[in-house]
Amino acid sequence: MNKHIWTDKSLRTTTAVDKRNVERRDINVPARLTWKDQRGVQRFASVVTRNVSQFGVYVECQSAVSIPMFRLVQLQLERTAREDDNLPPALRTGRVLSAVYRVAPGTTSGRPQCLALRLMVDPRQQMADLAPDAEADRATA
Repeated sequence: MNKHIWTDKSLRTTTAVDKRNVERRDINVPARLTWKDQRGVQRFASVVTRNVSQFGVYVECQSAVSIPMFRLVQLQLERTAREDDNLPPALRTGRVLSAVYRVAPGTTSGRPQCLALRLMVDPRQQMADLAPDAEADRATA
């Protein structure tokens, strides 16, 4: 007995849909992470940003670090890199409190460890930053 499962092929999408609210930009600039480990000892690591958005940053670690999920870290871009107009305003100010929300372990074949960070910025500031974009969208509609 053959069992056939009907699927509607018209519902499949061939292209990936970006569900992000804000644009991500590929920006490679040196930065530093600082945090306190479970014993309260101050730690730091050199990283390179791979892409940034208004609310998050994906960084590549220069060496393996032991940072658990949801750990609060301070992210600070190198001073010379902070003047880039492509950077979100929060990253131009200096240190930004961030939460680790994804850890991609490195491999023995050479892929470095990467971390996804959520920028802990004031929600009122986020809304103020998005407001001009929303007005521009309404004007072009």
